[in-house]
Amino acid sequence: MNIQKSQQGFTLIELMIVVAIIGILASIALPAYQDYMVRARVTEGLSLASGMKATVGENIASNAAYSAGTNCEGVDDVASVGNVSSVACVGGATNVVITATMGTKAQDVVFTLTATGGVAAPITWVCATPALAEYKYVPAECRNGGS
Repeated sequence: MNIQKSQQGFTLIELMIVVAIIGILASIALPAYQDYMVRARVTEGLSLASGMKATVGENIASNAAYSAGTNCEGVDDVASVGNVSSVACVGGATNVVITATMGTKAQDVVFTLTATGGVAAPITWVCATPALAEYKYVPAECRNGGS
């Protein structure tokens, strides 16, 4: 009578391989997730800045010109809302610049929306960030140079 025991469970080597694979995946996924969270926070600033674009566009259209004193009329600058430190509108004689400055949880990212055209042509908004280090955190429309 020969009774053979069958092996049950996993060997130590198999368990170590699984742990190593999970460790490698975690080391890749965690930094990507942290960047994703910062990008989501920065998008909050873009939402606030985008809300100002319609009012600025109406001002330029109703004046039929860029006017430093009236471009930002009716636009309330935002100070410290959620992840946003400030969003400010500055009207000039040739363009309008909306600057969004993010808070520390959003890596202090700064980006601008600049209006061009609008007198004899449609208003176009160009989104840009001054710091190359912030490039990976800004929304896609700011990385591509237009909105």
